[in-house]
Formats: sequence, C-alpha cells, structure tokens
Amino acid sequence: MPYGRDPARDSYRRLRAAAHEDEGGMDMTHVLLEKKEHIAVATINRPKALNALNSEVLSDLDELVDIVTADQDIYALIITGSGEKAFVAGADIAEMSTLTKEGGEAFGKHGNDVFRRIETLPIPTIAAVNGFALGGGCELSMSCDIRLCADTAVFGQPETGLGITPGFGGTQRLARIVGTGKAKEMIYGARNIKAEEAYRIGLVNNVYPAEELMPAAKKLASTIARNAPIAVRNCKRAINEGIQVDMDQAIVIEEKLFGSCFETCDQKEGMNAFLEKRKVDAFLNK
Repeated sequence: MPYGRDPARDSYRRLRAAAHEDEGGMDMTHVLLEKKEHIAVATINRPKALNALNSEVLSDLDELVDIVTADQDIYALIITGSGEKAFVAGADIAEMSTLTKEGGEAFGKHGNDVFRRIETLPIPTIAAVNGFALGGGCELSMSCDIRLCADTAVFGQPETGLGITPGFGGTQRLARIVGTGKAKEMIYGARNIKAEEAYRIGLVNNVYPAEELMPAAKKLASTIARNAPIAVRNCKRAINEGIQVDMDQAIVIEEKLFGSCFETCDQKEGMNAFLEKRKVDAFLNK
C-alpha cells in the first residue's frame, strides 16, 4: 500500500541501511549512493551501457528505496546517471530480446513495482536528467516528483519502433504529466524530444547548461530540506493521493494531513519563530 509502513520491513531496512553506510557513501552493484547532510544522490552507474536498465539495476533501485526509507535523516533524494551521455538510455534490449510473453510480463512488473516504490517514497525526489532519457529512462524520471534536465537531454518512449509498448509506466505517467494528446503523439510515433520541447510541454521543470545541472538539483534539494520535513512529506502525500480522487475526497485527505502537523514539534517551532520574529532554530523532523 502506498505510503504504508510495515514494522518488520522497516526493521529490515534499518539493518540494511546500517550495513551499507560507509562514511557517507553507500554502493550497490550498479547504483552509487552518496549522502551529504540531509540530501542523498543516487547515480545509476553503467556508463558503457548508457546506464541501461537490466534486472540487476532494477534490483539495485529496489534496494535504494529500502536504504533511503530506513534513513530518517534523508529529506530529499536526487537520481541521476553516470557519465555525460545518458541519464538512462532505456531498458536493456539485449536482456529483453529473448523474453517470452510470461517473461515480458514479469520484467514489466519488476520495473513497475520498483518505479512505483520510488514514486511513493515519502520524501521528495528529483530526477537530474543529464542526457538520454529514453524508454525506461523517461519512465524513471517520471517516477520522480520533479524533473530537471541538461540542455543536452533527450526524452522519448521509442518502444513501438521495437515492436513493444512502454512497460514501466510510460503509457500512464506521460499522459498524466503532459496530457493524453501529446503523450499519444510521442508514444505512437516513437518520437524523441529535446530539452527545450520537454520544458515547453511540462515534462521537465527547468533546463540548465550541462555543467550547472547537478548544482541546481542540489540547490533545490537543499531548499526543500530546509523546511519542516514532516510538513513536506505530508504535502507530497496530499498531492499524490488527492489527485487520484475527486475534489471532495481530496479535501478530506488534505484536512487530515494538515491536522496531523499540529502534533509535531516542528509546527510549534515554525509558528513560534514567526510570532517571535526570528529565524527557525532547527526543524527536528518530529
């Protein structure tokens, strides 16, 4: 269940996070995870394969979610790709080429399950798209809350040119983000778009020169992390859950999350600081 907590799994996550942490850096096979203060940066690291998604990478991303979820000191996550050419150039075609119908469904479910876990992480996520974001790469970026890209980035869902459909949520998320008409044009025609058009149609929030992308992503993440973490998480939950239901139900979701903030120390500190005309001493995430 999205946003739900399983005590047994939470305990397992904490053990895995402790086992992986080493002076601020945590390495999986194909995903590098670094943490500085309250910001985590996950880098998909298969540059020779243009960071293509195979089963091992998907499993690493699943483990990434466990680690980040267990670490209550992480307030925002940035996902990017290794090298200068690609964020993620797509799913690994060599692995997919010999799949059966059942194997294709299983591979699609693996990717969809992992991307849905990323999408429903309680903390904000930022995709820093540093190059090609095609197929599974575009789908991964759309699983994040915010997408920033380099001016060299290219987005697309080219699957129909390979005889398949998007398999990791592309038909669903792209239509929700840019509208059904534009999504159908891109998907039916297997048409890639450059950074400028991605910005124009609302697929990305901002475009930067390549060398400015990661500093901009870290600056945004730091801006988010300076605010009350519980309030930020509640905002994400209210938006993500509320947009799936009608307005009357959505308002109730917001009311309950709004009310729950008044049980937090951070609400008291934030409002007291405002009334006393001073800066917040520190939000404690409780």
